[in-house]
Amino acid sequence: MMDAAAMTAAEAVSAQARAYCEAVHQANPEAFDHMCHPSFMMTAVAGSGHPVFWDKEAYMRRVAGRDPQIGPASFEILQVDAAADTAHVKLWVDVPPQRFEDYLGFFLIEGEWKLITKLFRTIDGPALEG
Repeated sequence: MMDAAAMTAAEAVSAQARAYCEAVHQANPEAFDHMCHPSFMMTAVAGSGHPVFWDKEAYMRRVAGRDPQIGPASFEILQVDAAADTAHVKLWVDVPPQRFEDYLGFFLIEGEWKLITKLFRTIDGPALEG
């Protein structure tokens, strides 16, 4: 594993994006407690045409209310755009029967990449197993 100090911004943000996908798969609110900045805000683009908003605590409650997924995590990081202290990631992650298409905003604070924004929509995903 590469030393954190030797990682480029894109590599470090990609590692955070993978950790994010694993935490979604595992329904792990503790991972999000560390990963998300206290001012984290999540926005859902709903079919009603009206956005729905959640703060960090509401998001962690949603994650804690789900069961972990079975098997390996299913996700793909589609794009990472990182500068010196800000980054944007586009990815999808499956929570059957839904696939979440996420646009994540990170920023570097005190040497750590923190998740500050999540804009997402749900699309049809894989079927539930079992």
